[in-house]
Amino acid sequence: MKKHLFFAISALFFSHLASAEIYKHVDADGRVTYSNVKSKGAVRLEIDQSSSAVNNGGNTKPNNAAPNKRTATPNSFPRVDKDTQAQRDSKRRSILQTELDAEKEALEEAKKAYAEGEAKPEVFRTAGGKTFRNVPKFEEKMKGLQENVDIHQKNIELLQKELNSLR
Repeated sequence: MKKHLFFAISALFFSHLASAEIYKHVDADGRVTYSNVKSKGAVRLEIDQSSSAVNNGGNTKPNNAAPNKRTATPNSFPRVDKDTQAQRDSKRRSILQTELDAEKEALEEAKKAYAEGEAKPEVFRTAGGKTFRNVPKFEEKMKGLQENVDIHQKNIELLQKELNSLR
């Protein structure tokens, strides 16, 4: 019984702490600072605990709200004719293809470096002339080489995805 009472009191105490006041301050340079301590020029934000929304001067939006749907492009927005856009797309495709080819070459080099690193274990020699493997150093070296391979593979995937979206 005491255990249940303790948890009930603890829950009430901590729920009060979770609903602390939050203040928003904008300095002369436009930097925004949020704090639970009121300072000169700070505005208290009204927080609706039930919907996780923040009200700061009428701008209310729940944290999990869906993003707004796309709005139509204004008539005053600059337009590009189809030929110009086609040239831009062609140039972009060419640049992406060049980057993809370079990444593929870099991946092959990274794979070669990995294979060479695997073939050359890290060793150290004692003063008596005995040779031992330095396993931690070897594993650290191989981890770095694997990360390099992984980065190039990820870059290739992303470039390929971008190129496929242009076709």
